[in-house]
Amino acid sequence: MPQLRIKDASSFLGVSDDTVRRWVDSGALEAQTDEAGRKVIDGYQVALLAREQAHTVADPSGVGRSARNRFVGLVTDIKRDTVMAQVEMQCGPFRVVSLMSSEAVDDLRLELGSVAIAVVKSTTVIVETPQGAS
Repeated sequence: MPQLRIKDASSFLGVSDDTVRRWVDSGALEAQTDEAGRKVIDGYQVALLAREQAHTVADPSGVGRSARNRFVGLVTDIKRDTVMAQVEMQCGPFRVVSLMSSEAVDDLRLELGSVAIAVVKSTTVIVETPQGAS
């Protein structure tokens, strides 16, 4: 599962870093320690809490696009078969669902808790991941 640093988790949850640290200290959120010794939180755990908190997050990609409807969020569900997949994201207060090929899910390395950007143009939803995300 993807791991988020406390500052990133706080951004998705719409609270301060200190609030997330208090939640970790109280046991409301479970944290691990990464290779650099920093506390990190499971992305899917943050995604579920973000669904409850519903806060809008700024687009981290820094990419200019003509599409104005861009929603940054966390992947909360993936249903797939051999050809197609349904990807559900929690983007602040919005639940966004995209239908795409299973190959696209693999290419984007989407998994529960992944950071992704839903780009809505007309009736099409395109899911992107920030550059450098793994």
